Amino acid sequence: MKIGVVTFPGSLDDHDARRAIDLSGGTSVALWHRDADLLGVDAVVLPGGFSYGDYLRAGAISRFAPVMDEVIAAAKGGMPVLGICNGFQILCESHLLPGAMIQNNHRTFVCADQRLRVENAETAWTSDFEAGQEITIVLKNQDGQFVADEATLDELEGEGRVAFRYLGTNPNGSSRDIAGITNERGNIVGLMPHPEHCVEAGFGPSLDGRGFFTSVLKQVIAS
Repeated sequence: MKIGVVTFPGSLDDHDARRAIDLSGGTSVALWHRDADLLGVDAVVLPGGFSYGDYLRAGAISRFAPVMDEVIAAAKGGMPVLGICNGFQILCESHLLPGAMIQNNHRTFVCADQRLRVENAETAWTSDFEAGQEITIVLKNQDGQFVADEATLDELEGEGRVAFRYLGTNPNGSSRDIAGITNERGNIVGLMPHPEHCVEAGFGPSLDGRGFFTSVLKQVIAS
C-alpha cells in the first residue's frame, strides 16, 4: 500500500512520516508541493513543520500549492488523508476540516509527551484503537490552539467527530480540549500531536503512533 507524504517548503517532519509508514508495513511515496499528480498513492499524509515559514497564517499559503488541488479532490472522493500539526492547519485552511488553528494561548512554543484520549475509533486513521483508549503522543507547536464557533463545536461533539482530546493539562488552550477532529465520512483526520515520532522503540515516549498507520493500511486493504 502506497501512502504519499507531501513536502512543502518548510516541512520538518516529512521524512519522519515516511519512516513511520515504512516501519508500519506500508510503502511511503514522496510528493512535492508543486506536483499535479498524486502518483497513484492510496492515502496522503500532510506532515508537520512550518510550511512557507507560517507567513500570513499557519498553512494559509500551502493550501494553494498545486498538489493541494489533487489532495482536496481525492479527499472529497474518499481517499484517506491525515494532517499532522501543520498538516492539520492546512486541512482547516483548505476547508476539508472546520475550525481554525491559532497561536497557543500562552503565546509560547510547547514541546511535551502528551496524553490523549481516543474519542472516535471508527475513522480511517483510528480503527486500530479503542474508543476511550488513552495514548501518549509527542506534541510540539506554537499555533496549536484549535478554535471554532460554538455551533461548529456542538456539531463536532454531536456527530462524534472529535477524534482525540487532551488529557491532563490542555497544552495550547484548544476549545473543549480538542486535539484532533475528523470529517463526516471519517477519511480525513487532523491532529496537533505527532504520531510519526512514536513508532519505534527507544525513540519517543511510546509506540502509540503506529496505530494511525496500521489503521489506514487496513482501511485501504478493506476497500
